[in-house]
Amino acid sequence: MATGMLLVCGLALFLTIKSNLLHSQQFTISFQRPSDCSVEQFYDISSQSCVKCGPNQSTSATGLSCECVTGFRVLATNGASITCQQCPLEKPAVTEDGYGCILCPGSLTEQGTCQCPSGSILVERDVQGNPLEEARCEVCNGAEPALSAPNSYGDRCQRCQASLINTSQSCMCGSNILAGGMCFPPNNLPTAVNPNVNYAELVRQHNRAQFFKCYLSGCSCQALGNMCVMNMHSFSSVANDACGLYNTIFRATAALGSTQDISYWRANLPWLYYGDQPGLANRVLQTEPLPTGFSFKGRNRNTDINLVAAVYNTRGDFLQWEKVGGNNLQLCPDTARRQEAAYTFGTAYQETCVLSVADLLRVYAEPLFYDVFVDLSRGEDRRLLPLPTRNLNQEYNRKFINQGECGRGYICNLNDWYLSRRVLLVDTLSGREKSLGSLPKVIRIASSIRIGFQLVPGTQKGQVFPPLLSVTYSDVLITAPNTQTVSVSFAVYYEMDQTEAHMKTDIALGVLGGVSVLYSLVKTASWKRRIGSPLIDIETVLKFLLFYAGDLANVFFFITVGTGLYWLIFYKAQHFVSVLLPLPGLQEERFIAYVGCAFALKTVQFLHKLIQQLSVDIFFIDWERPRGKANKTIQGNGNGEAKHSPSPVSIWRTYFVANEWNEIQTIRKISPTFQIMAVLFLLEVVGFSSLALRDPWSDLQRPPQSYAPPYSLTLRYGLAATLWLCIGLLQIIFFTAFHERFVEDKICQFVDLCSISNISVLLLSHRCFGYYIHGRSVHGHADTNMEEMNINLKREAESLCGQRGLLPNTDTQTFQISITSRLRLQYDRILEPLSRRNGPSRLVDAASGHPFDQSTKAYHTMNRFLGSVIDHAHRDMEYVVRDKLFFERVIGMEFLEPMDKSIFYNDESHSFSDVLFYGNEATLLIFDTLFFCVVDLGAQSFILAGVLTYVQQMIFRLIRNGIGRRNLANKTLVDQRFLI
Repeated sequence: MATGMLLVCGLALFLTIKSNLLHSQQFTISFQRPSDCSVEQFYDISSQSCVKCGPNQSTSATGLSCECVTGFRVLATNGASITCQQCPLEKPAVTEDGYGCILCPGSLTEQGTCQCPSGSILVERDVQGNPLEEARCEVCNGAEPALSAPNSYGDRCQRCQASLINTSQSCMCGSNILAGGMCFPPNNLPTAVNPNVNYAELVRQHNRAQFFKCYLSGCSCQALGNMCVMNMHSFSSVANDACGLYNTIFRATAALGSTQDISYWRANLPWLYYGDQPGLANRVLQTEPLPTGFSFKGRNRNTDINLVAAVYNTRGDFLQWEKVGGNNLQLCPDTARRQEAAYTFGTAYQETCVLSVADLLRVYAEPLFYDVFVDLSRGEDRRLLPLPTRNLNQEYNRKFINQGECGRGYICNLNDWYLSRRVLLVDTLSGREKSLGSLPKVIRIASSIRIGFQLVPGTQKGQVFPPLLSVTYSDVLITAPNTQTVSVSFAVYYEMDQTEAHMKTDIALGVLGGVSVLYSLVKTASWKRRIGSPLIDIETVLKFLLFYAGDLANVFFFITVGTGLYWLIFYKAQHFVSVLLPLPGLQEERFIAYVGCAFALKTVQFLHKLIQQLSVDIFFIDWERPRGKANKTIQGNGNGEAKHSPSPVSIWRTYFVANEWNEIQTIRKISPTFQIMAVLFLLEVVGFSSLALRDPWSDLQRPPQSYAPPYSLTLRYGLAATLWLCIGLLQIIFFTAFHERFVEDKICQFVDLCSISNISVLLLSHRCFGYYIHGRSVHGHADTNMEEMNINLKREAESLCGQRGLLPNTDTQTFQISITSRLRLQYDRILEPLSRRNGPSRLVDAASGHPFDQSTKAYHTMNRFLGSVIDHAHRDMEYVVRDKLFFERVIGMEFLEPMDKSIFYNDESHSFSDVLFYGNEATLLIFDTLFFCVVDLGAQSFILAGVLTYVQQMIFRLIRNGIGRRNLANKTLVDQRFLI
């Protein structure tokens, strides 16, 4: 029966503890300082709370313990509490150790102990240590040869200070000057004395001694805990190290219960661990959010991260509560204003510096230990939340257990972690050998401290989970302390679960990528129809991939720009925190990869278009005919008759049109130079670049003395791309709506020039597709003097002549054309001799004549042929004129295939500019945007990105002009020397 009851009780206890572990993971305690304790209370450093003293007890002078009141001795103690008993009348005084009562030879002190005159020591025990019935006052012999005086405790005689003996030959300073405990002759007092700090023998290298003190009395548990912290909280199979002894006591004192209702915080012990069960880290960090929310703007603005720390020395003495800020957790020296920025929510803080080992040895002669808490105090409700710590140097059986790859954040497998408490910054003590005054062989320093905040998924109130303090320690072997240095860093980062954002991005990429596949297939089908080839071959597949590269580049571009703009707007403009920026590294890698893909694919598309433009077929059809016969006569065919030669047609009109075409090959709808200057002005001068900083503020100008957080690559890309596109679109709107209408429209001017020059232009961008500009003059002749030209223009302005259109009574001069294969074959047949001339020398027919004669002959033949086709002189090469269907214009594909007749589509939009830079402004603008952003992401410099973008534009413009001029000369049969 008794056994059954024990089992039931044990099971109930186990379920209670287990339930506590599973459901009470956010541990808050009441925030109490030593100054908050009343006169009847002392501050218990083990529980960090005020505890009432027992009967006949009062608070000690330090306020950290209780002591018996005057006339009472300590009857019993267990280290944490004492029991007092009143001394009898026959022995009214309390001994110096406080544990006995004794009769005094003289008067009593205010504390109820015996008092001896100056120069005497109080003796309460004999040489064997037996207590005396009555205390004695023994006078120390200050004369030779003893030269002794009472020590600082007044319990034994010891040789007096050497300066007293050297000055007065006694233990009395006499008429000399006593300063700082030393005796100086008159007029020989030093003006500056360097104080020496004497550290008491610290409790180190004595684990077993501290273990028994802690286990038996509880007085040294803090010191033992500090030794475990200096041992990196590491567990091992050896049970006699500091952490092993600590855990032995932890298990052995289970009956004492827990402190602050926290199962991991055993009574009278420091809190060092969150337990050793798998999954505890996940429950501690991601179960219950902080009760307070963060807001960037509005009346409820809250961006302050309030951290406090309980500070201990190596002996385990509680020193004070400190507000975390300044240099208590930050080893890098900096101004207070910049260091305080680390504790502004949403500001990514990163500080790295190199410290001198000599300075560390001087400043951190004794380690300090910190228990860090989040201050959740609101008004009268003063609460603290312990800050869980991840020690990356912690070992379990000689294996590191907290070094999982999680990037900068901690959204990963938390079950393998063992969270702990209490940290130290610099340990210059445990590496000392033999004596505390010796130089340490090794020092250990917190080389990396990071505080991470994780946003609660789906929160609209700025709630976060408990922050995580991650510490990495480095051991520095001391060889030359005056020249050795060590690098340290301190960072505060913020993250949120990016799974949903990545999923939405992938969905958008998948959907738009699928649409781009269909659009590329349509482009490929259109291309196949335009080249007049029904077969699907390797060239077709390659062309599809080139089209798909351009379309997919647009998908990546708009997704990345939209993503960057989303984070820019929603992060900077939010009131209550609902989103946080992706962290540098793992969380931004996918985004940067998408930007890289967009740039690579857009480069392929740009080069593809450039090659197409550099290989376009073009010919200028000259409609001018001789007006009469020249005065020059030539000899007839042997009959002796004189004949007048035809008046030659001037070639300068063709040269002029060719030069104008050469000039407009690289014109654009924007000014590239103005584009770069405007973007750099807004980013660097106005200060828009400040919007890309990893903080919640939208200020464009920052004080120079304030902390500047690192840039977010996502924001930087979104900001730069948005500004570039906006300025580019504004330029296009201005160019289209104002400049082209009221200042100059070079495309329309070129069409007008063709009409005035009586020259039409045939452009074939594909084998069977191209553009036609009808430039046939309505006046019949263009080779005329100034007076006749003005008369002709006046008649045209007054509608006294026909219209310029290809069809009667129409003004349409520009067309998209789909020609038959028969027409294309005849076109190629005329140019074939020139192709052979430009080929290998062994293929050139030696009897074919001079190359110049060949060009001239081919030019006239082509001019007559194309003119006759336009004039419907070839029945087998007829054409019809029609309008394109709306859907044909939308998808860029002709539904009708020119089998017997060519088709001329009316084109009011002057789409022949597609073979120029002018008609590919969207591609060029996106390419320039991506080039600028990619360079900036790599170099983190907007100015360098602007300079390289300008250089890139100039290089491609020179390539387009140079090769385009050569292609123009080859295809139009115009001598390249006349292309200026």
